Amino acid sequence: MSISIPPSATRSEQHPRECRILLAIARVHDLLNDGENASVFYKKVLRLDASNVEAIASLAANHFYGDQPEVALRYYRRLLQMGANSPEVWQNLGLCLFYAAQYDMALKCFESALAAASDDTAADVWYNVGHVAIGIGDLGLAYQAFKIAISVDSNHAESYCNLAALEVRKQNPEVARSNLKMAQTLAPYLFEPFYNAALLAYRSGDLQEAHMMCVKALEVYPEHGDSKQLLKTLHDHFTVL
Repeated sequence: MSISIPPSATRSEQHPRECRILLAIARVHDLLNDGENASVFYKKVLRLDASNVEAIASLAANHFYGDQPEVALRYYRRLLQMGANSPEVWQNLGLCLFYAAQYDMALKCFESALAAASDDTAADVWYNVGHVAIGIGDLGLAYQAFKIAISVDSNHAESYCNLAALEVRKQNPEVARSNLKMAQTLAPYLFEPFYNAALLAYRSGDLQEAHMMCVKALEVYPEHGDSKQLLKTLHDHFTVL
């Protein structure tokens, strides 16, 4: 005599030890930006399969973006011990070390990432090197890193955006403006190029341009506080005029 399963029973209830189902549930939570519940299911996967690369990498990312770089470090080191010697793992490990204030080790990880990187991934590694350089105050290294990222991938919008910020510091507003326009063209889904362009226009006295760029930034990211504040400031100026 066979035992029938109630129709209301879910797949996970029918197969509570099936890693593929648990991973699928975790992915859905990730897509819903529900990192807390995603982590619960990734941990269930690891209890069944301690060497599941996807679960380890996802938990590492969730802890990193949850402002727990020290915890994320343990997971990325586990990936390296398992032989996942990819540029992505090395640079994520480097970022964790950087935010954990272990700067010397962070740079060594980025060296390993560059050594393992292909043409498709090198630009992202150089971009992150630039971010680390800004964090430690080495703006010369940051400028070179972003330039190299663009030389490797001429469509790397984030590097154009960061180069623009450095050009402003070097008092080259026209070059900065050109870099921001390039970033806007390449990545209209990023709000930073529009906001930075709005700020640059505002500081140079071009209020109409600043208003237009600020509106575009808020179209991309409606909750961006600095863009809202700048738009309010511009409206106050227009009211006085």
